[in-house]
Amino acid sequence: MKRITKILLCVLCAVAAVLCVAAACFMLLKKQSGTTANSAASGASVSTYGKVSDFDYASFDYSEGLDDNGHWTGIRALDYVTLPEDVSALPLSKADIEPTEAEIQTQIDTLLNQYATTQNITDRAAQSGDTVNIDYSGAVNGVAFTGGTATGYDLTLGSHTFIDGFEDQIVGHMPGESFDVTVTFPEDYGNEDLNGKEAVFKTTLNYIKESKNPDLTDDWVASNLGETMNLNPIDELNDFVKNTMLYDQQASTVYSALHDKVSFAKELPQSVLDYYRDVVLYRVYSYAKNYGTTMTTLLKSGVLGTSYDSIDAYLEDIQGSLNTITEQALLMQAIAEKQGLVCDTALMNQDFGKFYGTTDPSAYISSYGENYIKMNVLQSEVMQGLIDNVKY
Repeated sequence: MKRITKILLCVLCAVAAVLCVAAACFMLLKKQSGTTANSAASGASVSTYGKVSDFDYASFDYSEGLDDNGHWTGIRALDYVTLPEDVSALPLSKADIEPTEAEIQTQIDTLLNQYATTQNITDRAAQSGDTVNIDYSGAVNGVAFTGGTATGYDLTLGSHTFIDGFEDQIVGHMPGESFDVTVTFPEDYGNEDLNGKEAVFKTTLNYIKESKNPDLTDDWVASNLGETMNLNPIDELNDFVKNTMLYDQQASTVYSALHDKVSFAKELPQSVLDYYRDVVLYRVYSYAKNYGTTMTTLLKSGVLGTSYDSIDAYLEDIQGSLNTITEQALLMQAIAEKQGLVCDTALMNQDFGKFYGTTDPSAYISSYGENYIKMNVLQSEVMQGLIDNVKY
């Protein structure tokens, strides 16, 4: 559980989290009718960035375009951002950002859940809300179809991950039972061979998965968090969580209030816009590659909450988010420029542990490059300075 200080990455992290759902079987994902981007895409499938096929996102480098001080290469952010005279004079109330005890406990429960152990239950019937492990093989008119078969698949009943009726027909069955699940694909499912067709899935319920969180004790905290986060008794964990949540809420609130007081140039630097365009495309590309599918298939499946006809339609839809991310990056650098702040290697090594929950940056540098880490540490330092000096 790292200290979440990188506001710049909030949108990108959300995209990454959603994309993890791509491990599900694409052929059985419920068609997101009513939330598709088809109508929008039909009129304009190419964004103002151009066509996706023109971009070299597959070889994206997170540190490309960033200099040795954590700034954008060749870009003076103050040319694009007009800051208020006093960036600490913000209309904030400290009482509005204090985390409640219930919120702190929820965060601790979330942490414990990461260390949960899984038990395979076989002595009761499946219920809505259970995660079950199943094998299934689907056929239309007795003929199997591509994507309709899986072994050892984990499915949460009631999640509406699969097409209507599939999950409901598993409820009430006992582990070890084999049975037929009969469903009808939507007319607009997106596959001419399956649209409106009835399919029968021969299904076996292997077991029900239940997770159990560990008991929170001083010994558990010391054993699991002592070495990596220097936390030992429960009180230290509670204080850490409270301070982390306070920081995150302060950061979000301070940034929003500051954003409302600044103005941005009508045209933002294209190189930064292109950078975040490639970040998002690279993430989609990587997830599709990891799960053995194409970007188009991934986007059509609706795992992003919206189904897209093409990669270009997806890019068109996220342009507003890319603009927002670019503004965030420029605003943080503009404040750094105004205050004369840079992040060299020495500062990165010195302050890395404050913001990442570990004092060793080598794994992060290996994945993202040193200059990218410098940019994030610099932005974290800027935000910490804003929080420390804001006039409540």
